[in-house]
Amino acid sequence: QVQLVESGGGTVQAGGSLRLSCVASGTIFSISAMAWYRQAPGKQRELVAGITSGGSINYGYSVQDRFTISRDNAKNMVHLQMNSLKPEDTAVYYCNAVVQLTQGDGSRVRWGQGTQVTVSS
Repeated sequence: QVQLVESGGGTVQAGGSLRLSCVASGTIFSISAMAWYRQAPGKQRELVAGITSGGSINYGYSVQDRFTISRDNAKNMVHLQMNSLKPEDTAVYYCNAVVQLTQGDGSRVRWGQGTQVTVSS
């Protein structure tokens, strides 16, 4: 089984910064992509940022120029540096990974349990 565990959430004032981390563990042959999603109360889950094993990155429009995603392939980790946080960034942030369990296995999507980020005004 594959587990994704997030850390680094918390409460911060508007304009502040937080750094989220996620580590994937278990039987993993490869991880092709990792990403962060978020879901605010009453809203749909949305992509925050994603990164492939080759380093290609994309960001959600609302976080461009404020958030930075990075990845440590050797450690199966992904990080999200969040700067200039706004109250509208308040949400549960979820780590996502597209994994292969064994060579020749199909791709499987796995999710973490989520970590709360609260930005106060």
